[in-house]
Amino acid sequence: MTQNLSDTHLALRDAARRFAEAEVAPMAVELDETERFPAELYARLAQAGLFGITVPDEFGGAGADALAYALVMEEISRGYASVADQVGLVELLGTLLTQHGTPAQRETYLRPLLRADRRCAYALTEAEAGSDLAGLKTTARRDADGWVLDGAKLWIHNAPVADFAAVLARTDPAAGHRGMSIFLVDLDRAGVTRDRKEHKMGQRASPVGGLRFDGVRLPADALLGVEGRGFHMMMSVLDKGRIGIAALAVGLLAAALEDSIAYAKQRRQFGQPIADFQAVQWMIADMAKDAHAARLMVHHAANLLDAGGRATLEASMAKCFASDAAVARTADAVQIHGGSGYIRGVRVERLYRDAKITQIYEGTNQVQRMIMARTLLA
Repeated sequence: MTQNLSDTHLALRDAARRFAEAEVAPMAVELDETERFPAELYARLAQAGLFGITVPDEFGGAGADALAYALVMEEISRGYASVADQVGLVELLGTLLTQHGTPAQRETYLRPLLRADRRCAYALTEAEAGSDLAGLKTTARRDADGWVLDGAKLWIHNAPVADFAAVLARTDPAAGHRGMSIFLVDLDRAGVTRDRKEHKMGQRASPVGGLRFDGVRLPADALLGVEGRGFHMMMSVLDKGRIGIAALAVGLLAAALEDSIAYAKQRRQFGQPIADFQAVQWMIADMAKDAHAARLMVHHAANLLDAGGRATLEASMAKCFASDAAVARTADAVQIHGGSGYIRGVRVERLYRDAKITQIYEGTNQVQRMIMARTLLA
């Protein structure tokens, strides 16, 4: 796809690649072991212009497009998927604030977010509301001064370290999807409690935890966009979100392929490099095939989005295919590495663990198949 990339695309891709190689990859083992949020990397991502890729430059973003965002996500993921996850989270919140925020909200939340002066969380998931947001229990009711927020969220990215969250809550319990709204909540407000930080299988330096809201009083201007349109606003950024996760999965595939080729050439068994054995060659061939196909699907979906069309089907296809391939082919990479691939500190072992969540978050792959089928059969 390189021949189809503009100078802007190439510059952003190359900047992300240099950053991943110089700044991210050298810290990946330590961050995976300690589960530490990399505050220093978070700040340097902002300084390098890798936050808010599609946010207009007038608001402090890079002013690029969804294809550029996908390129950045792939390259940062090759360094460490946990760090790419932060780029993706800022992109989604940045898109919401760009499209629906008031000038005051952009000054208070968007610009500091893109400078890494503030950290965000995207608070949708609840105990009974994951893939099915109809089970949402968190509520926000009007009072004389604004809103009162009650409820609990779990498995929220950045909950342990965020300064504010975009919280989806019911404002009209009788209206179903049309009765949900988004609120910008400073997490130091009275009544906000952070539940325990979870210990994850992979992407361990992108922290996840719970948030509780017990009678949290919010000003009237905490509402983002239009009351009752929160579900639709959240859904409006999901195509871009799924393209981002698909690109992250492609980065995992690319890293697995790179390490597998290098290892197969230098590891000797039965008097010859294991790269000479057809069984290994076929695994590497499948890895390269799937990485290439996934990348093309990601770029196609991003191009559709950039052209102003609907990309829901293509984004779901890309996310589903790329994440399934990432799980299957990082497993092959572990197999190629043999016993060493099962040892902590060897990159393919971490890639295998990091890949699994890509089949789950931003809509499970079962949900992606439902979306594809419904779109095709409509």
